[in-house]
Amino acid sequence: MQQLNNLLRGATFFQHAGVSIIYVFMPILAQSLTSNIFEVGLTIASFFLAQILSSLYFGRISDAKGVRLTFIRIGFVSCAVMFGLHYIADNSFYLLLVRLGAGVASGMMVPAMLAYTYESGKDKSKVASVISFHALGWLAGIVAAGVANNEKTIFLISAGLFLAGLAFSAKMPNYTMPKEVESGATKKVIAKNKYLFLSLLLRHIGATSVWTILPLVLTQTFGAKLYEVSMVYVANTATSFILMNLMGTKIRTKNVTKFKIGIGLTVFVFAGMAVMNSWWMAIPCMALVGVTWAFLYIGGSIHLMENNPKSTSTGVFNSTISIANVIGPVVAGSIAFWYNQVAVMYFAVGICVVAFLVSLKIKK
Repeated sequence: MQQLNNLLRGATFFQHAGVSIIYVFMPILAQSLTSNIFEVGLTIASFFLAQILSSLYFGRISDAKGVRLTFIRIGFVSCAVMFGLHYIADNSFYLLLVRLGAGVASGMMVPAMLAYTYESGKDKSKVASVISFHALGWLAGIVAAGVANNEKTIFLISAGLFLAGLAFSAKMPNYTMPKEVESGATKKVIAKNKYLFLSLLLRHIGATSVWTILPLVLTQTFGAKLYEVSMVYVANTATSFILMNLMGTKIRTKNVTKFKIGIGLTVFVFAGMAVMNSWWMAIPCMALVGVTWAFLYIGGSIHLMENNPKSTSTGVFNSTISIANVIGPVVAGSIAFWYNQVAVMYFAVGICVVAFLVSLKIKK
């Protein structure tokens, strides 16, 4: 069991490192290819639009066929190809195409990976520990991007990270789970958990609207270097990793309560960002983001897997995040275009307050 947990940790680590090394600097790359900030928002949104459909479709297929590892391995190979192709995207149209392909590839593997992690752990307290390597992978990817300090080099590193994840998945045992063939399962999962999904959607629209403009605020408004931007995001992922591990052993709060705490605390993140006047002031705000993400991601995903078809429910969970990742950048681009970047922060505060009020309606 310990060996399997280590393989899962390794695969999870490289999966998320491969995504994050590109994610943070995508707004900067997109703006280097187009001067229109609205087009920047659309380019970022395209990845998540593809991920929505991919997570929903492959999450349901994974449950219907009772297999996980096939989708995990195909996902790693596809991600290595699509993220590597970012290297030759030298105009905004090509960048849009590879972002769509990368969204399909990554969406294929996320629900299956979460379900495999949950099903393989006889000791459910270890699940949070394995999932914490999401955050550690993001941390490593962000640090690697800062060290590379080159928008082109990071694409090749990303492809290599996915291939390393594939090597770990090749050693994982191939379980066959009972097939979930009930018709309309996705609709039933959504109806049963509508307040959870709605509060997650609203919170993450606010969050992704800020993430779209934050790298630009840090670099253009406050003069931060790429490695300083990395430092800001490391505060997020390091805090999240530590807290997720504590959830596996020390923090025994009910999963629904964890989710609500994560939603509610997000309000204070963006209130702080709205008044910052130097790049380093984003560091404590992002550390609090790590706290909120640990609570809502662990609490929300494990609550769903305990009470619903696992890959289907986590597919909806991650598709909800992806829907917000489509809407948020478009909202951010629109607000920043018509008003200013600080207005995006205030928008995030308001919508996160609404998200918390909705989360209070979730039944325990």
